[in-house]
Amino acid sequence: MPTSLMVLIAGPYRSGTEDDPGLMAANLARLEEAAWPLFRAGHVPMIGEWVALPVLRSAGATGVTDPLAERVMYPTAQRLLQHCDGVLRLPGKSKGADQDVAIARERGIPVWHRLEDVPGCG
Repeated sequence: MPTSLMVLIAGPYRSGTEDDPGLMAANLARLEEAAWPLFRAGHVPMIGEWVALPVLRSAGATGVTDPLAERVMYPTAQRLLQHCDGVLRLPGKSKGADQDVAIARERGIPVWHRLEDVPGCG
């Protein structure tokens, strides 16, 4: 395994928010909390929304409830997983994060459920 890994941080973003922007922002902030420890350990942290949300905006979508979001949000994570070396699955109910884990396992990509289990972070 390479010394520096690209790690997809997966967990709730939209789930359980009823599309409330404040709750989605709080969920994104929770995902981002894992970014610094991963980076400090020499890895490249990645969150699907970091890519998907600007793509949506540039396509003229009005947000995650826009019909275009379905064609961007999950497919972004699927494409990122072609380049990621592992997935850090954070707690919380999330269909998208569960899909990320399933794809990772199909591709033989490690899935960690605790930051301490990611190489170099323990």
